[in-house]
Amino acid sequence: MEKLVNMAKRGDTEAFTQLMQSQMQNMYKTARSILSQDEDVADAISDTILACWEQLGSLKHDGYFRTWMTRILVNKCYDLIRANKTVAWEDYIPDPAYREQEYENIEWKQTLDSLSEKYRLIMMLYYVEGFKVSEISQILDLSEGTVKSRLSRGRDRLTEAFELRQRRAN
Repeated sequence: MEKLVNMAKRGDTEAFTQLMQSQMQNMYKTARSILSQDEDVADAISDTILACWEQLGSLKHDGYFRTWMTRILVNKCYDLIRANKTVAWEDYIPDPAYREQEYENIEWKQTLDSLSEKYRLIMMLYYVEGFKVSEISQILDLSEGTVKSRLSRGRDRLTEAFELRQRRAN
């Protein structure tokens, strides 16, 4: 990936396109964990791609591209929410028939969706996207201690919600 970043920094549009295509699924999952509407997710991703292209020269270390790009994406998602173009997840009532290909276990996804955004986003970045605590700290501009605390609380709440869902099913 660093080679593509370096080439894109030198103005290679094909390298940039390839770089962004390699990150598309990760961007979708991250944006979808914040935004409820696919149209808003698409807007956030488009805005992120444009911002990455325009600001690529400001990236100091090519190895941090994914963290840098995800930070931009999260900020673009929050910009959409602030502009009242979307409804926050807390206000969204999911369609029970909704099925998303990116999640192999729909029950886990529904349980994850029941968490508040501050836990859900960190859980997604850590478990689904594979970011380290230090990277999540940079992306969300939180201390590492806060990220660790929210991960722990998020796991606890996820376990409680899953157990409650299981009891209701039985």
